[in-house]
Amino acid sequence: MTMENPQVRGWIDAKTAAERLGVKPATLYAYVSRGVLRRKHAPDGRRSLFDAAQVEELARRGKPRRPPGPGELAIESAITALGADRPFYRGRDALAMAETRTFEDAATWLWTGRDEDPGAWRAREDGVAAAVAAQSGLPAGLLPLDRLQLIVTALAATDPLRHHLDPEGVTATGRALVAGLIEALPPAGGTPGTGRVAERLWGRLCPHPPEPGGLPRAFEAAMILLADHELAASTVAVRVAASVRADPYAVVASGLGVLSGPLHGGASYGAERLIAEVADPASASRALGERLRAGERVPGFGHGVYKSGDGRGTLLMDLIRSAAPGHERLAAAEAVLDEAARRRLPPPNIDFALATLGAVAGLVPGAGEAIFAVARTAGWLAHALEEYGRRGPLRPRAVYVGPPPS
Repeated sequence: MTMENPQVRGWIDAKTAAERLGVKPATLYAYVSRGVLRRKHAPDGRRSLFDAAQVEELARRGKPRRPPGPGELAIESAITALGADRPFYRGRDALAMAETRTFEDAATWLWTGRDEDPGAWRAREDGVAAAVAAQSGLPAGLLPLDRLQLIVTALAATDPLRHHLDPEGVTATGRALVAGLIEALPPAGGTPGTGRVAERLWGRLCPHPPEPGGLPRAFEAAMILLADHELAASTVAVRVAASVRADPYAVVASGLGVLSGPLHGGASYGAERLIAEVADPASASRALGERLRAGERVPGFGHGVYKSGDGRGTLLMDLIRSAAPGHERLAAAEAVLDEAARRRLPPPNIDFALATLGAVAGLVPGAGEAIFAVARTAGWLAHALEEYGRRGPLRPRAVYVGPPPS
């Protein structure tokens, strides 16, 4: 039986329903034929109307899943559902969580599905010392994500409990791992934070101490919004690693390697560089025009899931606007948005909002990738926990198209 939202009643036309669901009008009629939506004819007999409450429920729940097609791998999971414009963590609206909860709350919810004390998030001192020492020969100016890939390996080498794959062991490792990833990063110049996870990460990525509310709240909201996103490319790699019982550190290392790609977590760095090129709002046209003329993909725009707009990016941009009205770097980002709309580019996504946060807060280069990586560690470990509870390894099969074996 369909659960109806009592705040949404009546019937709406096809255009309104399609926009709310982020689908083409033809898809609405496919939903009707499959029994997913109810339809009736308008009194004039020329239009179709759709049950508004049912459309709203479908938008919140996500598009009905079809059977996997060629080249697709279907994995059952109870962690994250993708709605029309946002993810839901174990049934909870990630955007609502981002406005009111801490990153520790969100991670604990992803790992356990329970509202409970998130516990102490402390790194192993010997692990942090080893990770800091391992970075001693690295070149100056290395981006934070490159450091994180080395740090996770050093943390693993010093943890004798890393092979404990029971739920309590994995969540304890997760708290220490996230704290270690942060504490082993070099401070950005200010005093490293000692409070919540988001405050500590701020101190490693921003040379200025956080002020109460404002941008630090947007920073923590970004971490919650990025904590998981169903079976993104890095999460598939993580689940494959966990399915063969790789330890949590190896699982996170697998995710970090995939996350660095410019079509995944690395997209925020591309958007960061785009905004940096816009010295003043008038130069936004040139910055976008040069990329489009060269046939390049404009980073920070469009999304493979949210065709009508990424609600995560919308919320994060609103938090930044509220925290820093009139900021010159925000004005540059707004100019890029205006120019992108004028050129009919797809809507902006969370990568663009993350780059805007970095520009307005004065974060170090590549900070968006680091926020993404540390935050997504929570989701990766939630997926690892599911795989540890299964019996066998994930084994995708290839469709061989090469020469006949001889």
